[in-house]
Amino acid sequence: MRAPAPAYTSNDGVIDAARAALGGMLIDAVDHVGEVALHVRREDLYDAMIALRDTPGLAYQQLMEIAGVDYPDRAERFEVVYCMLSLTRNHRLRVHVATDEEKPVPSVTDIWPVAGWLEREVYDMYGVLFSGNPDLRRILTDYGFRGHPQRKDFPLTGYVELRYSEEAKRVVYEPVQLAQDFRTFDFMSPWEGANYVLPGDEKGALPQAKGAQTPLSADTIAKAAAAQSPTQAPSEPKSTESTAQTGIGKSESDATPKPANPDVIPTKGGGQNQ
Repeated sequence: MRAPAPAYTSNDGVIDAARAALGGMLIDAVDHVGEVALHVRREDLYDAMIALRDTPGLAYQQLMEIAGVDYPDRAERFEVVYCMLSLTRNHRLRVHVATDEEKPVPSVTDIWPVAGWLEREVYDMYGVLFSGNPDLRRILTDYGFRGHPQRKDFPLTGYVELRYSEEAKRVVYEPVQLAQDFRTFDFMSPWEGANYVLPGDEKGALPQAKGAQTPLSADTIAKAAAAQSPTQAPSEPKSTESTAQTGIGKSESDATPKPANPDVIPTKGGGQNQ
């Protein structure tokens, strides 16, 4: 039985209430696929978060997550996305802030202490700076890591790889060495038909057996069957059909009596070995 209450309340009136509470701090508000997204000025982020938390009718008390997005073609390539939850209204929304590699985003650790680790993750993965974070350092990558892995321009192989060295008896870092070149993909579906023959597809040019499923025509199948060499039946049977062919029951011409065994004592009527 389904719960009588909906999973989340509707978005009716949320954008209007956010516009009234934020005023000029709000750049744009979007209601798409059932989710509300508020784009806020970077300089006004801290005050906007206070307003979203304390304004009646909004009351987004919890910061659930902070995520990063990279758009390399934009002047401000990064977006920091704050996922908010209102416990009293059972509603969620997102707050978006745009920035680049140099302009810091105001930290919200004074409002939600949990933001400390979340901002460190965004900094580690994207290189976004947060002003006011008391401990802004890497949290996911190793010490001395170079670059930010979630950026679109970060190489897929990275710069260094680590392994355990038996000579040094410790983990060592080395430049990445690929055992083979990257494979090239054309992203064509084999079901839609490619312009080339994949390795092994040449075996499907002729049917393997008569009656097998094949896209070839009946004439091609008949020609393929005729081209196959016929199997010759054996001229003589491999097994015997009578005792005359085996010689069983016939005594040899030079047969002699079985020599007596001195260790065997004859019994009345004889035995099996006598």
